[in-house]
Amino acid sequence: MAARPEHIAAVRRFNRFYTRQIGLLDEHLNGSPFSYPEARILYELAHQKDASSTDLVTNLGMDPGYVSRLVTRLDRRGLVTRRRSAADGRLVQLNLSERGRLQFGELDAASQRDVGRLLGRVRGDGPDRIIGAMRTIEELLGLRGVARPPVRLRRPRPGDLGWVVERNGAVYAQEYKWGLKAEALFARIVADFQQNLDPERERCWIAESLGRRVGCVLLAKKTETVAQLRMLLVEPGARGFGLGRRLVDECTQFAREAGYRKIVLWTNRVLSAARHIYESAGYRFVKEERHHDLDTDPIFEVWELKL
Repeated sequence: MAARPEHIAAVRRFNRFYTRQIGLLDEHLNGSPFSYPEARILYELAHQKDASSTDLVTNLGMDPGYVSRLVTRLDRRGLVTRRRSAADGRLVQLNLSERGRLQFGELDAASQRDVGRLLGRVRGDGPDRIIGAMRTIEELLGLRGVARPPVRLRRPRPGDLGWVVERNGAVYAQEYKWGLKAEALFARIVADFQQNLDPERERCWIAESLGRRVGCVLLAKKTETVAQLRMLLVEPGARGFGLGRRLVDECTQFAREAGYRKIVLWTNRVLSAARHIYESAGYRFVKEERHHDLDTDPIFEVWELKL
């Protein structure tokens, strides 16, 4: 699908803004004697022993000829060492010299200070929001090899329950074409849960990563001995790393501690990923039910887990 002109313009505007913020338009980076490309070469060599020119080209996405010229320039300044590989004489291994490590340490410290000052201008949860937005860009552009940030599960705060309704409505509409009747049902479930909350036996968990909400689940009291798992959601960008199973397991542990004998849940037969999570957590299919209060496939399933 072709990108919309206004989206292209917005990305270019952000690029111009951010390159100015971090000083990429300056001849030298952070007041050092190095250009930005030279600094990136130093960074790669500081974090990879015995790197080759091919490694640098692959990691940086730069032209091989340009990388070769940069390495030669740094070598002449006594910052890089070259040696033939003992295993393969055709391969030249690159490392920082002692002087190069010293220069990189000073450059790295200056970069730390500059980014610290940049984030220090932002109040409250602003730094977490900035990092969360950056992570979203990495995820949506399909970058690989990016370390996954930690995810914590916490109790809800004001605004979270509205987010639970909104994201369930939006995600299911996008992925399964569910409409406003489904969102109205989600709103009733969440409202009933909070208005009748028994904090000793019911719980909501919000999954959060770098200040950004990435998942949720509710465990509600159905009877004195039966709990019900509801509103399980993992944001698309946070899937594939076990968060859905982690949320389900959190419900199971809490239900056992609260004295329930069984957990039941209600799911639609089209939700194959969720059904796989439930099955892997020990839930078993019980029966089908037909519901007409949703503008979607009316066949729903009841699953249960005996504790």
